[in-house]
Amino acid sequence: MSISSSEQSIYDQEYYIYHLELLAAFSAQIQPLPPFNSEHQSEDDQEFLAALTELQQQPQGINFLEQGQVLMCRVVGSYPHLMPLLYRDLLWFFGGDCLHFMPDEEIAVFQRLDEQREEAKEQRVPFSYKEARAKSMGLH
Repeated sequence: MSISSSEQSIYDQEYYIYHLELLAAFSAQIQPLPPFNSEHQSEDDQEFLAALTELQQQPQGINFLEQGQVLMCRVVGSYPHLMPLLYRDLLWFFGGDCLHFMPDEEIAVFQRLDEQREEAKEQRVPFSYKEARAKSMGLH
């Protein structure tokens, strides 16, 4: 039994929106912090915030995942003091080089979540990514 693209999009939509919300929350949390709250922001800092905002506004862009990877890696390299605010989910979501900043145990948790989501999609059963994530991370 194959799954139609409209059904697939229903399963993936919640996952996608969840990560866009995390991206927006991260952006909102860092803006009032140094170096972004300085009257004399560097051009690099201004460009970073602009790119982060643009990423949120055009999530369907062709290079969305690649741009996200670059920005998340930039947090690690240029703004390490913001790492406690960076949602680990975003590292997994954007993937690529971002995965270098995640321990194997954490990667395994996100892999299991993706497998659960795919299994629910194949079986056409309801699946809440947020609930499954909370359970897998001991938040429920």
